[in-house]
Order: sequence, then structure tokens, then C-alpha cells
Amino acid sequence: MPDAPVLDTRVQSVLDIPLHRFLGVELRDEQDPAAGIRFEVGTASANPAQLLHGGVVYALLDVASFLALLPALGPDEHAVTHDVAASLLRPVSSGRTVEVTGTVLRRGRAVAFMRAEATVDGVLVATGQVTKSVVPLG
Repeated sequence: MPDAPVLDTRVQSVLDIPLHRFLGVELRDEQDPAAGIRFEVGTASANPAQLLHGGVVYALLDVASFLALLPALGPDEHAVTHDVAASLLRPVSSGRTVEVTGTVLRRGRAVAFMRAEATVDGVLVATGQVTKSVVPLG
């Protein structure tokens, strides 16, 4: 398990991805990045109908899954996505705040399986299954 400074650096590198900055992604809990992320649906994340764009949901289900997995990765390991399956359950209007959390179902030597959920005010709006390959850094 990585020590705190490595974890902080990795978390910050996720938050610093230009797409995530553009979407206004922030941690739900600064002290526990594995608790997931949140963002407000706005111009950057809405479709022409002023509803949350499905592609944004897919991407951020993946991000929350990575943050959930991060504490289980060694300092010399990284995880890359090779499969995401998502279901969009409800439309989300512009101006609403979406919270996205991930849960590690199983972390094997080379593959990790996660589940992610997106909610608005506690109501489930999307779910996803994310599979990542664990790879050496470098």
C-alpha cells in the first residue's frame, strides 16, 4: 500500500487531468479520496437538452473506480482501464450536483474489478462496472 505522500501525488495527478478540471471534478472528502468525486452539471457536462451527457458519466464512473482502487496499488503499480459497462438510469438536469463513488469488488495480481455509482441527492442515476489491468509504473 502506498504511503500518504505518494497517494496524495497520485490523487492530485488525477484531479489535474485537463478534462477533470474542465468538468469541475472535486473530491467528496479531501481526507479520503477513495470516497469518490462530485461535480456540478453545467455547460461543460451538459448535452444540448441541458441534461448530463452520458459520456461524462462513463468517464467519471471510471475516475471514481480508479480512486477507490488507488489505496490497493503498490507504489510501483498503476491501473489502466480495459472495460467499462455503464447504465444510465435517470436524466440529470443542469445545475444539479452528481456524486460518484467506486467500490473495489476484487483486486487480483493483474486485474481489478470495481463497481461505481452516481447519485444526485441520494438517488441513483447511473451504475457501472469497471475492469482495470494492474501494470508496473515506468
